Amino acid sequence: MPPVRLLSTRGRRVDVAELSIARSVMFFYPAATGRPDMPREWNLVPGARGCTAQTCAYRDHHREFRRLGVDVYGISAQDSAEQKDFAGRMGIAYELLSDSDFELTEALRLPTFEFQGRRYIKRLALVLRDHRIESAFYPVFPPDRNAEVVLGYLRGNQT
Repeated sequence: MPPVRLLSTRGRRVDVAELSIARSVMFFYPAATGRPDMPREWNLVPGARGCTAQTCAYRDHHREFRRLGVDVYGISAQDSAEQKDFAGRMGIAYELLSDSDFELTEALRLPTFEFQGRRYIKRLALVLRDHRIESAFYPVFPPDRNAEVVLGYLRGNQT
């Protein structure tokens, strides 16, 4: 994993290379607002819709990840203030990390898309361990099942 530092919803800079020492999950999503104010056209973009459902599924399964000794991090290109507002309203206990400069996205060559002149990270999930990507989940559909799919993988690969 590259030594990229991202701002977290807890106000600290997080080095993603350090996160990958222990087993952890980083899931990426375009943008989560928890509000119905996204433009109607957003739902027509493949893979754009469902960010709130995906992040809330990780919220709902957070204890199960912790029981397995796995930390969870959600990452989007939204600024940290936007993420913090969303996390507070939705009761997200894990950290959200802002890759607003696309530094991690570009270092890992992650897929992105453009919508109304703005760049977004496509939805995917990575299981990390020992400074490397152990497993990748892409494309992610349906978004609300992503946490369960990743948990299934972790339970079946507990070495």
